[in-house]
Amino acid sequence: MSTPYPGGAHGGGVPGGPPGVSPTDVSAAAAPHAGMGRQTEDGHPDVEGVSVGELIGEVSRDLSTLMRQELALAKAELTVEAKKAGAGAGMLGGAGYAGHLTVLFLSLALWAGLASAMPAGWAALIVAAVWAVVAAVLFVVGRGRLKSVNPKPERTVETLQRVPDAVTPRS
Repeated sequence: MSTPYPGGAHGGGVPGGPPGVSPTDVSAAAAPHAGMGRQTEDGHPDVEGVSVGELIGEVSRDLSTLMRQELALAKAELTVEAKKAGAGAGMLGGAGYAGHLTVLFLSLALWAGLASAMPAGWAALIVAAVWAVVAAVLFVVGRGRLKSVNPKPERTVETLQRVPDAVTPRS
């Protein structure tokens, strides 16, 4: 049985498999099953002499392996997207903290400026303006990263769409 995943070995070390899938997860699917090693002249498995029960068992094993591989792929894709979402959320947290400091320094500057016309108030105002710029930059970057998060496991959807073709008999 060939794997539905394109490409070579991934992070899990399984040729053609998704990251995080161990070689034992797909070793049963990689080896031919009893009576299924022979092929006809046109390249199809020679099933002569193989019972219906064995063929159904073969299909069951193949579908079970396929589902395990699909779940592993979905898990790997969702982990990547969750990390991207975490980074964007961290940026928004930084923007919130910077916004808090902006309010703090603006309040101190306003207080100092109103209390007396001393240059110390202007210094506090400059510091607050710097924090406002930092908050704006962190917000824009964080929002952009959150917009790039794709919660749909694209490769899993693509390979699942190929499953009906794989189990449909060909003439």
